[in-house]
Amino acid sequence: MNNRFVLAGTGSGVGKTTITIGIMRALMVRGFSVQGFKCGPDYIDPSYHTAVTNRPSRNIDSWMLSHEVVQTIVSRASKDADVSIVEGVMGLYDGKSPLTDTGSTAEISLITKSPVILIVNAASMARSVAAIVKGFQVLNKDIQIVGVIANQLGSKGHFDIVKAAIEQECGVPVIGYLLKGAVEPLPSRHLGLVPAIERGELDHYFDALARKVEETVDLDQLLAITKAEELPEASPIFEKKKMDEVHLAVARDAAFNFYYEENLELLEAAGAVLHYFSPLANEAVPEEAQGLYIGGGFPEEFAEQLASNTAANDSIRDAIQNGLPTLAECGGFMYCTEAIVTRSGKRVPMLGLIQGEVVMQDKLAALGYREITGTTGNFLIGKEEEAKGHEFHYSTFEGTHASPAYFTKSRFRTQAEGYLHGNLVAGYTHFHFASNPKLIENWLEACKEGC
Repeated sequence: MNNRFVLAGTGSGVGKTTITIGIMRALMVRGFSVQGFKCGPDYIDPSYHTAVTNRPSRNIDSWMLSHEVVQTIVSRASKDADVSIVEGVMGLYDGKSPLTDTGSTAEISLITKSPVILIVNAASMARSVAAIVKGFQVLNKDIQIVGVIANQLGSKGHFDIVKAAIEQECGVPVIGYLLKGAVEPLPSRHLGLVPAIERGELDHYFDALARKVEETVDLDQLLAITKAEELPEASPIFEKKKMDEVHLAVARDAAFNFYYEENLELLEAAGAVLHYFSPLANEAVPEEAQGLYIGGGFPEEFAEQLASNTAANDSIRDAIQNGLPTLAECGGFMYCTEAIVTRSGKRVPMLGLIQGEVVMQDKLAALGYREITGTTGNFLIGKEEEAKGHEFHYSTFEGTHASPAYFTKSRFRTQAEGYLHGNLVAGYTHFHFASNPKLIENWLEACKEGC
């Protein structure tokens, strides 16, 4: 048995990511290899995990993916790791519905058979913290809460009080704490995050977190209570297939970096040879490319640099206009429009392949899971095919949707979305190919037909 556990919170903002990163780094300092996972579709927190552990962090989502696929992702990624740490999302029981645990961190803990360490904000509380922990214990008694970490405490004496109350009333150990103000807030989780971690600029912050965690969290006790059984690789979807090679160009840099690792691995399993290139560095589409993937990211933060990169822009524009089967998701979709209008109101020209422009907003424009149905003529997802994905963006598209790429269904409505023209499929929604691997077959077949 190796160690595997879920770090869950009582709600958003209780310090899950800070404590997760601190524990990851502290364990690495002790010589352990650590594998990170993130519940839900978020791309930002996994980028922290990856920077800290030097291993790609994996998204595990029990709404977009089957239980067997979730188990397989965890099993495959954890094989050569000493400790696997799953960071939760929102509160432990928050998911797709207020009436069930579907899509929640709690459900992930059950699917992956992982014990839970509950993080609670204990500021301005004493015995009442025990009532909170007790409530989390009794809501679903199948959830294995094996320990508690208290955050935002006023003093060591405050911790002693909280610890005594929880351990008496709840019967689980309180294995550590962080004092209020003990660590600096996380650096920006949006603007500039990726280039900063790629340059190693946050290493000093990660190390400082590790030192604080080592001081006040009992890591030996944590490891003693979080042993977990090995999971089966229940799904065959990642098995290598005997297929002809297809060369796929993938835009990947600080402007375009939102990719589910499993999407890339599923492409490779199906015969794709991935060629990474950087539009931000003015690199052209690799000559051997038979298809093109432009993921999400922050093109708005690099809009002027992208606009000035003539070689990259001309190459991508020509490739798409010449019929290269292309998927452009969110940031990639924005890049394909006529322009990005920044928050300051400046209009910056983009590729001009899609009539219309995207306008940055101060508030979130869309957030949520999407059930995706294809349209006629879409090489990726046909009219009768379905997949699942997620949408998250701060911009709105102002233009014509003459030929929508697909239809998306949310909690509130079903609507036409994206842009379809020839072999360009573009839109705000991020696909998870493990929700329907047939999409990969469709894409690679289209690439071969276009040779």
